[in-house]
Amino acid sequence: MTIKYDKIMSSKKDLESIDRTNPANVAAALIHTFPNYKKDDTSNFYEMLQFLVGEYQPISEMMKQNIKDRMMQNNKIDFIGKSYFKGAIPSNDYTPSVPYEIEVIENDYSDDAEGYKRLFLKSGGADSPRPITLRLAKDGNYYVWSDSFIGLLADIRGLESENPWA
Repeated sequence: MTIKYDKIMSSKKDLESIDRTNPANVAAALIHTFPNYKKDDTSNFYEMLQFLVGEYQPISEMMKQNIKDRMMQNNKIDFIGKSYFKGAIPSNDYTPSVPYEIEVIENDYSDDAEGYKRLFLKSGGADSPRPITLRLAKDGNYYVWSDSFIGLLADIRGLESENPWA
């Protein structure tokens, strides 16, 4: 399933407009948080992330450090988030196509655990889609489950413009 957006969401207020009863919408919305991670001020990023994980799953200092480590690894802070939008690949320095589209993939095991949904997101800098787990709450909305999204921040190919071998 492909989910389209006119712009990259940049605040919790933007996220409040998504239909969280659809797990694919929540998974795709998470991608919008990544470009909002800034070295000097992570408060907006964490406000957005907290909205998507829900109030009953506080973001720990350990999780914050894990996110920081992955964002700073190989200086991918500037492009890891954009890499999940269609058209964003190393050869164009992860410049996404407009409208912004995110491919959310289900497989035969996506519904193996009752109340959970395991989906996959494709990065233009990775060879295979990466998993995320969402959990259905009593309010009928899906939330990003625990730190299941950390794999989305795993290393990807760098910018081709900065690759001396490309």
